[in-house]
Amino acid sequence: MVAFIASVIVTVLLTALVIPMAKRRPVGTPLTWGEAMVVSVYAFFLMFWAYGLVPHLFLSWADNELGWRPDKLLFGPGSILKPQALGGLSPITITYQTIRDIAAVLIYVVLLAAQIALWIWWQNRGKRAAAAESAQTTATSEYGRPLVRES
Repeated sequence: MVAFIASVIVTVLLTALVIPMAKRRPVGTPLTWGEAMVVSVYAFFLMFWAYGLVPHLFLSWADNELGWRPDKLLFGPGSILKPQALGGLSPITITYQTIRDIAAVLIYVVLLAAQIALWIWWQNRGKRAAAAESAQTTATSEYGRPLVRES
């Protein structure tokens, strides 16, 4: 559990480092060869960490410490999910391994959605800068103070 939580924290911290870089880097600035190599290694390491290590540590935690095996059945609260083969009402048999696999898929979906949102945020940083600049270009006096009313 500690390894899984630590890997999630490291993923969030590594992803959060992109935000100050995006705010500092001017839009349209070309990359040098060295910058491109550093950024590509960083992006590869972040994707390896997020899509490889985080789900692996969750699956290891679920298998070892939680004991979510295929022979452990999920009955739910009040045994409402108890399968018909065992005298219950549910037409399907749900194991804890199924829950583990669904949780792993949800980890991938959340990480992919976060990656796409970060891409969109990065690509729209020029629009945000232009909007902030146009908001600052209000009518000013010859001394640089904003005019209260136009004359």
